[in-house]
Amino acid sequence: MLILYSALFFLCSFLITYIAVPLNIRFSQRVGLIDLPQDRKIHLSAMPLSGGLSFAIPMILAPIAIALIIQDNSSKMILLSVASLLMVVIGTIDDKIHMSAYIKLLFQLILSFALYVGGFRIEMLTNPLGSDISLGFFSLPFTITWIILIINATNLIDGLDGMAAGIALIVNLTLFAVSINLYNIYLILLTSASIGCYLAFLRFNFHPAKIFMGDAGSMLIGLNIAAISIMGNAQLKGITAMTLLIPIASLFIPIVDTMLAVQRRLRKKKNIFIADKEHFHHRMLEFGFSQKTIALISYFITLLFGLIGFGFSFSTKRILLVILFLLFSLFFIVFYRIIKRRKK
Repeated sequence: MLILYSALFFLCSFLITYIAVPLNIRFSQRVGLIDLPQDRKIHLSAMPLSGGLSFAIPMILAPIAIALIIQDNSSKMILLSVASLLMVVIGTIDDKIHMSAYIKLLFQLILSFALYVGGFRIEMLTNPLGSDISLGFFSLPFTITWIILIINATNLIDGLDGMAAGIALIVNLTLFAVSINLYNIYLILLTSASIGCYLAFLRFNFHPAKIFMGDAGSMLIGLNIAAISIMGNAQLKGITAMTLLIPIASLFIPIVDTMLAVQRRLRKKKNIFIADKEHFHHRMLEFGFSQKTIALISYFITLLFGLIGFGFSFSTKRILLVILFLLFSLFFIVFYRIIKRRKK
């Protein structure tokens, strides 16, 4: 029965998104949700910007359907659905009128706090050298920081055709594999729906893109990944606090890109919320890589780290921590050599 439900969630999400995208292209043009070419932007022509609304529908409805089917933890599912809806509303308004970054951050803080109160919490941190560390009072700031980091990391990486959607697809495939291995019903169904959404959207968003997902889509993706990875120990029963390592590993590129962006802007004494053209994908474009090549490289790296994250459900913490460290090191060495060669 679970296989049938999983397939149904995937197919419904895929079909709804696939049908909605062409409608959203026309909707974008009618209401003026258009991303115009700018100095900081890569695209050279006006692009429809309401793509996120296409997969927002099934992603908002999926938790409600799960609540009706399983009924256990239904309050968490309803909260996730409401938070997703509010995030889409905020993102759509931002796509239309370009909200202040501080106002967006305020809304993200409010939604993060609401999710924490509703049971989406980081209560333990994995200690590879010993027992897990209980956060206690620090659970609240850690949880809020986690949710905001993932939301903005996904938002920042959405600067290239198919980048955010493709990375999100791989992250959810990784979480789906873990949920199958641990037989976690909630995560199986949530990731099945997400996989269907992103796969259908990539048909229109991969280079050359016909539509962008906008902040409504990228922030929704980030919220969804952050929330389902911290639903509590019962969410991924069997690996407890190590659940964080799966999205951390899979989202290696956007997380590192976000941290480097903050460090770069602080070093230059600039507002950390002011966008620039120094992100990972901008640098790769400068080195002569095409958009397709950059996207495929990003997918490959995400898949590698996702496999490491998946491996945490099979092996010991210490072994996989060493592997993860070696993979991080290898990535930096290869990327550094590419940069040096391109400069020459």
